[in-house]
Amino acid sequence: MGQPVREYLLTLCVTAAVTYLLTGPVRKFAIAVGAMPAIRARDVHREPTPRLGGIAMFGGLCAGLLVADHLDGLNAVFSQSNEPRALLSGAALIWLIGVLDDKFEIDALIKLGGQMIAAGVMVMQGLTILWLPIPGIGSVSLTSWQGTLLTVALVVITINAVNFVDGLDGLAAGMVCIASAAFFMYAYRLWYGYGIEAAAPATLFAAILMGMCLGFLPHNMHPARIFMGDSGSMLIGLVLAAGAISITGQVDPDAMKLNFGGTRDATHAMLPVFIPLLMPLTIIAIPMADLVLAIVRRTWNGQSPFAADRGHLHHRLLEIGHSHSRAVLIMYFWSALIAFGAVAYSVHSASMWIVLMIVALSAVGLVLLLLPRFTPRAPRWAERFVPPRYRRVKGGASAASRGAAAHEEADEEGTAQDDEAAEAAEERTPVAAGVSGVNGATAIGPRSRFPDRRKTGASR
Repeated sequence: MGQPVREYLLTLCVTAAVTYLLTGPVRKFAIAVGAMPAIRARDVHREPTPRLGGIAMFGGLCAGLLVADHLDGLNAVFSQSNEPRALLSGAALIWLIGVLDDKFEIDALIKLGGQMIAAGVMVMQGLTILWLPIPGIGSVSLTSWQGTLLTVALVVITINAVNFVDGLDGLAAGMVCIASAAFFMYAYRLWYGYGIEAAAPATLFAAILMGMCLGFLPHNMHPARIFMGDSGSMLIGLVLAAGAISITGQVDPDAMKLNFGGTRDATHAMLPVFIPLLMPLTIIAIPMADLVLAIVRRTWNGQSPFAADRGHLHHRLLEIGHSHSRAVLIMYFWSALIAFGAVAYSVHSASMWIVLMIVALSAVGLVLLLLPRFTPRAPRWAERFVPPRYRRVKGGASAASRGAAAHEEADEEGTAQDDEAAEAAEERTPVAAGVSGVNGATAIGPRSRFPDRRKTGASR
C-alpha cells in the first residue's frame, strides 16, 4: 500500500509545484496582453484582476501526467488504458477555448459547442460510459450512442457547474480540491483495496486535479492576485467529469460483485459513483444546485440561461452579511460534508452513526448560515496570539460597532457643517463668474460641488 501512495503523492506534489511556479509568470503575461477585464456589475472584486490562470493549471496537468508515465507503479495506467491520452486531448481543446474566452470573451453558444466537441474527442478515444449501475436492477449496458450522449451531457453539465460557482476568490479551486480528495479516497479504495484495475485512471485523475487546485490556491485566495478564468474553471470541471466517467462507466460491475460479495453490496458500494451521473455529481452537489437554481431563476425572469447575474449562492451569502472569507469557508464546509459523507456512506452504508454524524454537521452548517454577524472571540489568555478583530474589547462593545458609531457621528458632523456652509453661502451676495478667485470658487461653484462630495463619501 505504501508504494502506490508515495507515487500518487509525488505526482500530486509535482503537479502542485509546477502550477504554483507557473502562476506568477502567467499573471505577468496576462497583464501584458491585457487579459484584465473591466469590473462588471456582478463582480465582487473592486480592482481589475488578470485572468488566464488556467494556463498554469494546464501546465500542472501536463507535468502530472508526464511524471506519472515514468513511475513504475503508475505506468500501467498509460500502457493498459487510453484514458489519460483522451483526457489530455479533451483538456487541451477546452483549455484553448477558455484562453480565447478570457482574452476576447467569445459567445456563450460557441463555448457550449466547444465543450461538446471536447467531450466528443474524449469519447472517440475510449473515455465513455459503457454501462450504468442502477439500484434494484443491476448493471445496464448502454449502446454506443446512448453512452456518447450521456458522457457528453455529464461533461457539459459538470464544466458549467464549476464555471458557475467560480465567483469568489478561491471558491472554485477549493471546492473542486475537496471534491477530488473525496473522489481519490473512493477510487483508491476500489483500485488498491479490491484489486479493480479499471479504477486506476480515475485515481490518477483525482490526484492530479488535487495538485492543480492546491498549486493555484495560494495565488487565488482573497484578495486574489489572479483569476483562473474560464480557461481554468472549464479545465478542472472537465478533469473532474473525466474521473467520474472513468470509474462509473469503465469499472466492470461483475468484478464489483465478486469483490463485494453480491449484487446488493456492490450496488451500495457504487452509490457515490452512479448518483453523480444523475445529479450529475454528488461530490459537487453545491455547484450543481447553484447551476439548476440559476437556470430556473433566469428562465423565470425571461432571461437567457447563460445571462450573468448576482443571484448565485455565494452572492446570497454576501448579501445576508457574511464576509468574503466566511462565505468561501461555508461553501467549503458544505462541499466537504456532502463529498466525504457520500464516501463514508459507501464504506459503511448500514451504520447509523454515519447518518447521525451527517445530520449533526448539517445542523452546524445551518447555524453558521444563520449567524452572519457572529465574530468569534478568543479567550483572554490567547488574545495576544490572534488578530485584533478576534480580541475582546473592554466596555462590552466590539471594535466594529464602536468604529461604526464613530463613523456615523463623523458623517453627521460633516453633514451639519456642510449645511451651515451652504446656508452661509446663500446669505452672501452672488459674485459674477468673472470675479471668481484663483481656483474658480464662486458662490455657485462650491455649493454645487460640496453635496456631491458628501454623497460620495456616504456611499462608501
